[in-house]
Amino acid sequence: MIARMIQGVARATELCGPLPARSPGREESLMLFRQLEYFVAVARERHFARAAEACYVSQPALSAAIAKLERELNVTLINRGHNYEGLTPEGERLVVWAKRILAEQDAFKAEVAAVQSGITGTLRLGTDPTASTTLALPVAAFCAAHPLAKVQVRSRLSTKELHRLLREFELDAAIAHFAPDDQDSLQVVPLYEERYMLLVSGDQLMSQTHTMTWADAAQLPLALLTPDMRIRQLIDSVFADNGVVVNPQVETDSVASLYAHVGVGEWASIVPHTWLGAMPVIGRTRAVRLVDPDARAQVSVAIHAATPGSVAARAFVNAAKGLSLDEFFDQPLPTEHRVR
Repeated sequence: MIARMIQGVARATELCGPLPARSPGREESLMLFRQLEYFVAVARERHFARAAEACYVSQPALSAAIAKLERELNVTLINRGHNYEGLTPEGERLVVWAKRILAEQDAFKAEVAAVQSGITGTLRLGTDPTASTTLALPVAAFCAAHPLAKVQVRSRLSTKELHRLLREFELDAAIAHFAPDDQDSLQVVPLYEERYMLLVSGDQLMSQTHTMTWADAAQLPLALLTPDMRIRQLIDSVFADNGVVVNPQVETDSVASLYAHVGVGEWASIVPHTWLGAMPVIGRTRAVRLVDPDARAQVSVAIHAATPGSVAARAFVNAAKGLSLDEFFDQPLPTEHRVR
């Protein structure tokens, strides 16, 4: 495994020139990993002092390690003036390989630990707002199967940003809407299908209707998620198919904020039916099913397609797949929360 990682560095440096001819031992391999870690930290932080702090080393030690890496590769990786001025073209090429090599090193360590004592460490999980209210279900299944593992969640991310973080090995897994053109370099597994509801104050409805058309919903004052969110793009496309362009008065990247705006009685919003279990409708707020059309969208879990990849990510996918979430979300809500 270590030899394969080091070969990756050699491949990354084809345009930089060959590494010195030698057979690195264990100490040299560890130094290589440390150099790559420092280099990736500088690229991420865009600042030498912050990168050194993130790596728990002094700035001179970090700078010396990166300078040594540059000498070994015979290239300049970082443009330097008085401050960090970005990566050189060779640096941009190498940072991609460096992130992958470090991710594979972490995966190898996790694989060994999993054999010895089960999955440990932290699963880095990302979601968009749509999945943030349903995320607890697969997380609970994963933690029940692997009680020594921890989960760190980043929510309110766009699908584009989730894809980038997965590709750059800064997330282990993500749950979101993944269109076919989002799936490059990812392994994507469907989890459940969303349907859409109108959240609205009872004062804004003339009758106790059970359903509303999308065209009628467009006439209400709306609070929606921001345009960079995939669910908002799906909502806009349904309206467009009905010949309607919506101009919401309020836009937010927060699920809680949507509920708060609807709760004051001034706005309506459009949310997936899956949200109602985690964030029940209370007070004068009602949930009305949107029809004509009966729009639906697939929510999936994605991990990096590289093999063997993160053992925790693979375990999370297996835990999520075993939940039959479509059946779970089709169950009737408790009486006081039931959609009318």
